[in-house]
Amino acid sequence: MDRIHKSSSKTPLAPTEYSEFPIITQYDQRKQSARTELRDSLYTKVKAEMNDVPAAQAAGSTLPLVQLRKDEEAGEYNPFEHRKVAHPTTNTETLVHLLKGSLGSGILAMPLAFLNAGLWFGLIATFAIGIICTYCVHILVKCSHILCRRAQIPSLGFADIAETAFLAGPDGLHKWSRFARFIINLFLVVDLIGCCCVYVVFVATNIKQVVDHYYSVDLDVRVYMAALLLPLILINLIRNLKYLTPFSMVANVLIAAGMGITMWYILTDTPSVSERHAVADFKQWPMFFGTVIFALEGIGVVMSLENNMKSPQHFIGCPGVLNTGMAFVVGLYASVGFLGYLKYGEETKGSITLNLPTEEILAQSVKLMIAIAIFLTYSLQFYVPMEILWKNLKGNFNEHRNAAEYSLRIGLVILTVGIAAAIPNLGPFISLIGAVCLSTLGLIFPSVIEIVTYWEDGMGRFNWRLWKNILLILFGIIGFITGTYVSVIEIIESHL
Repeated sequence: MDRIHKSSSKTPLAPTEYSEFPIITQYDQRKQSARTELRDSLYTKVKAEMNDVPAAQAAGSTLPLVQLRKDEEAGEYNPFEHRKVAHPTTNTETLVHLLKGSLGSGILAMPLAFLNAGLWFGLIATFAIGIICTYCVHILVKCSHILCRRAQIPSLGFADIAETAFLAGPDGLHKWSRFARFIINLFLVVDLIGCCCVYVVFVATNIKQVVDHYYSVDLDVRVYMAALLLPLILINLIRNLKYLTPFSMVANVLIAAGMGITMWYILTDTPSVSERHAVADFKQWPMFFGTVIFALEGIGVVMSLENNMKSPQHFIGCPGVLNTGMAFVVGLYASVGFLGYLKYGEETKGSITLNLPTEEILAQSVKLMIAIAIFLTYSLQFYVPMEILWKNLKGNFNEHRNAAEYSLRIGLVILTVGIAAAIPNLGPFISLIGAVCLSTLGLIFPSVIEIVTYWEDGMGRFNWRLWKNILLILFGIIGFITGTYVSVIEIIESHL
């Protein structure tokens, strides 16, 4: 080998070139170069509209082609400097939006979560789940920044991150990139449509309690759901998000006022903590998990908030916008859950407003305020899944596109009301949505994305990053299976 190598060269070679190792190294380099060329041909830029580049079909991806950069090369690219945002939000504005995105109807179900966990175990477990969920959001945002630098892309959405990570990962995962994107969009749609169904149940149940008391009737809750159908269709024919903003403002005022009055009732004549179970039967814990993760998880809005920040580097870190917002949200949810269960004990219902006294006008007004607020919030929650679905379907309609979009909107609203009518039990329904969708979106998917993102760069000493993500995935899977099973059993038993 050495003689062949020497004879083929007219000039003396460096001592290291006399061994067999340079040939192996050159082979590895050629192999790596071939892999890089292949990946460059497959690798795509997400958010084509940001860069005004037409989409191209490659490896199952419909995104514009870009060249992959190694981390040492990509380190010079700062995605924050290349973002083009018409109206970037400040740290304070982003914090407010994060709170609005995380504080929803789930807070009203927190006392029921504590009923299924116990007073003290529920308090500890709520903070633990809150920390885990926040950490998983950190994972997602950090992976977004890494992939943005590698692909020279200013910003990425949730589904974009998954697709880009699979295209940047091991060769065998490239063909699954579009599937990864599809799965995340699917769970986002199912989650948000499920939330809309929960809203229908919530509004109808609260209105029913008020009407039943003052008019001495006992109509089935499905009658009220049917009555909501036409108003919901009309408000969801509004396609421009700008025109939905006034509804959001009214909803925020009503929720704030309603929660203030509700807390006043909760804090009046509160019993001793010794009268409540410290730890509930472990068979009820999956219901607790599903309800808490449903209430806490605002991961669907995280990337859109970070992508529109004026200083996105302040989103994560210490203290950071994310940590500050989630600390407040987790603390508030834990407080409402703890005090609500302490007040009403075993009588705690799916929404804490349903426990308020029916004979007092102030308490009844709270139920109507919250019901109206959730009704108005429905259109905002409906907007995102509608956008995802229509973006993927509108290419099939060259003519009568407006009619097709309006038909889809009406059909989806009818679907949500139909599902709500089929599952009118609020507590198990909330737990089911949390267990099925948010354990995957909030726990499993971010962990998988981090494993794929760091696969070729190493998992750290003793592969700590791999083992940590495996534990998070197992935690999410256990929550998914047990939460789904227990919720479905509860729903079936309620129909018997």
